[in-house]
Amino acid sequence: MLHYIKTGSTTFDSNKIFFIFSNLNPYAAMSDTLLPELNAISFLQMFITQSVKLAGQYNSERGTANHIQDLGLTASSYLEAHARRQLGLPGKISPEQYVSIITHIKKQIGGSFSQVPSGSAGCVCVENFRCPFGERVKEAPELCRTTASVFGGIAARNFGYAKVVLNKRIATDDGKCEVTIYTDREAAQIEEGDEYLNEGGMIVSRSAIAEVAARVSERMARTWNPKDVSGQKRGLDRPELIAESEVMREALQAVELVAPTSANVLINGETGVGKEVIARAIHALSDRNTQKFVAVNCGAIPESLLESALFGHEKGAFTGAHELRRGFFERADGGTLFLDEIDSLPLLSQANLLRVLQEGEFERVGGAQVLHSNVRIITASNRPLLDLVAQGRFRKDLYYRLNVVTIRISPLRERREDITALVNYLLKQIAHRYDKFPKVLSNEAWQQIMAYEWPGNVRELENVLERAFLFSSGQIITKVGLDVSPDGSVSADQGNLRGKKRLAASQIETKTLQDALVKHNGNVTAVANEIGISRRAVHQKLKHYNIDAGVFRKR
Repeated sequence: MLHYIKTGSTTFDSNKIFFIFSNLNPYAAMSDTLLPELNAISFLQMFITQSVKLAGQYNSERGTANHIQDLGLTASSYLEAHARRQLGLPGKISPEQYVSIITHIKKQIGGSFSQVPSGSAGCVCVENFRCPFGERVKEAPELCRTTASVFGGIAARNFGYAKVVLNKRIATDDGKCEVTIYTDREAAQIEEGDEYLNEGGMIVSRSAIAEVAARVSERMARTWNPKDVSGQKRGLDRPELIAESEVMREALQAVELVAPTSANVLINGETGVGKEVIARAIHALSDRNTQKFVAVNCGAIPESLLESALFGHEKGAFTGAHELRRGFFERADGGTLFLDEIDSLPLLSQANLLRVLQEGEFERVGGAQVLHSNVRIITASNRPLLDLVAQGRFRKDLYYRLNVVTIRISPLRERREDITALVNYLLKQIAHRYDKFPKVLSNEAWQQIMAYEWPGNVRELENVLERAFLFSSGQIITKVGLDVSPDGSVSADQGNLRGKKRLAASQIETKTLQDALVKHNGNVTAVANEIGISRRAVHQKLKHYNIDAGVFRKR
């Protein structure tokens, strides 16, 4: 997706925006932590963060992230000209002078950027310990894209090409910002980030996130929202992909790679992260997309009925079997069968499923006729299947049949960039569902949303928003009923629990990485394949936990 910047490309309904700002709860603004001191900086921080949310709610055709990128790219030329004049740099600049320009800009607007060793040629690296947007950046982590687009725009104007990689961010609780800017296209090939190119004096941005999300969304729209006989499209009834974060982009890249193949896919992730949406995306991008997609929650079917549900039964096979019933495998013939909560399958059903995968055949319960299966299997689990294999609760041979390709969907707390877009999308869905006018969140409600950990992930977010929508009398939702303190921060008890959970998760993740490094002799690529994440993600985790992969390599 090539993205050209032009003046006046963003339009808003001014009446709606005035209504929102004029009707926000004035008492929420009296909190000491909301605006401790009203001055030019705090006003702009508040104004920009609220504008980001309004952009997503009232101009969603191109997405919040693209609007933010527009702002950064448009401003980058003016900011560069200002910095050049102050630093006395009128002509062609070197990479070192480029660093001087971008750090000068950030320091003047309230940041604390400085250069750090990059470790490789063809790039520069800067870090920052104070965000110009203050603590409010945690309410709108998408604002980090302004830094990326300002840095990328300036670099592309001077060197012809740039790729900006946001390694660490204050907005996502990393404690600091660390940004690497590549000006050498070849050196940047293995890195994931947004690209900026100078094409005849016009800066063109290529967002890796936007590109992959747009491609997958377009295919899903064609599969689940085709035109009906009257030529009019149905409403908001198709599964929607929200992918503003790096981790979701990686998941969608895996979807694009595996969908055209016949490989079995195992989707891992906590309850409520959206595993079925990913399964539907795989189906939409496959050559089976004109056939049926059948989703089955294995955990919701009583064990006594599971065989019948999956494989069907003959008339009279058991008490109550008054007629022949076709199972899910028959109903999905030629298409895709999505088996959610595969970890809940009893061992007998696991054996029968293994036979279908190996031989492509099965029988209905009470029947003798061998039926053949032409179904692509996608499975999902919210528990690590290897742990169940070790406990003897899941067949090892079935695990390796299912786990040809693994796609991990991160929990919502690890992809906070997606929250704003998800909220805006879900509020529109809820309004459509109840045939009501759309509603928006107040500043206080946004603070609660962004401070919460979301243990129930997207499903919990939707439930919270639906309840708040129904119980809100006006167009502004002022409370969302979350266990956070009035200033929007998590309560003390919840904060302590969060810290304990993070510590436990860090210890488990560290041990998992170390065990995998030992097993694969320090080979990071092999570790990435085993864990089911990208090679770059493994390097980031090793850096985060201060683990040296070289130590695990045999000399």
